[in-house]
Amino acid sequence: MTTKEQIVENWLPRYTGTAVEDFGNYILLTNFGNYVTMFAEKFNVEVKGQGRAMQTATAKDITIINFGMGSPMAATVMDLLSAINPKAVLFLGKCGGLKKTQVGDLILPIAAIRGEGTSDDYMPAEIPALPSFRLQSTVSASIAKHNMDYWTGTVYTTNRRIWEHDDTFKEYLREIRAMAIDMETATIFIVGFANSIPHGALLLVSDNPMVPEGVKTEESDKKVTTNYVKMHLEIGIESLTELARSGASVKHMRFEN
Repeated sequence: MTTKEQIVENWLPRYTGTAVEDFGNYILLTNFGNYVTMFAEKFNVEVKGQGRAMQTATAKDITIINFGMGSPMAATVMDLLSAINPKAVLFLGKCGGLKKTQVGDLILPIAAIRGEGTSDDYMPAEIPALPSFRLQSTVSASIAKHNMDYWTGTVYTTNRRIWEHDDTFKEYLREIRAMAIDMETATIFIVGFANSIPHGALLLVSDNPMVPEGVKTEESDKKVTTNYVKMHLEIGIESLTELARSGASVKHMRFEN
């Protein structure tokens, strides 16, 4: 294999256990196996890729992928998805709230700050990590249909998993005015841009790590799963279903990468 196209066409099935032709045109990304399980149960379809690096389920032209955790895996899945040129990719991630957000709140990011480093391998640091407007607009409309609200703002993406004890880092997060922190969003935005894949994100606030009592625990994460994950997933499914129904392109009429 000498080209990127040859590599990703071979590796996408290798990583997921799913044939290239079995993927939908619309992709949901997640870090959690239970999202894939819930999707599969909703549509009575098979979960593929058990024992592989990534698991998938497909129904109604939508494929959900659990790609794991962290920016390197986020970059990997966005590169692999270039094998199928999806019409839209929506990341359903969890994040730490950094301002006035409460656990269970939704954040629709308008940009991401590239603190993870992985995206530097794809684009110069001066290029902002932005979502596709049309996709975020559709997600916004889906949230409104549920009579829910959401926060907008920037999300800081980092490779650091354990930082909640670091007061210097927390002061930095206050200075940059970020709304939330995660480990994947900026990477998905930049690698999606590099691959000309329309992309967006809807983040669920799972903890408030700026204060000691807000740091995520096993018990608190179970409460988030019980109380909020189903709605998070439903909004993602409805957003992509609406895009597929309308037939509208998520790409701008004029797109240059």
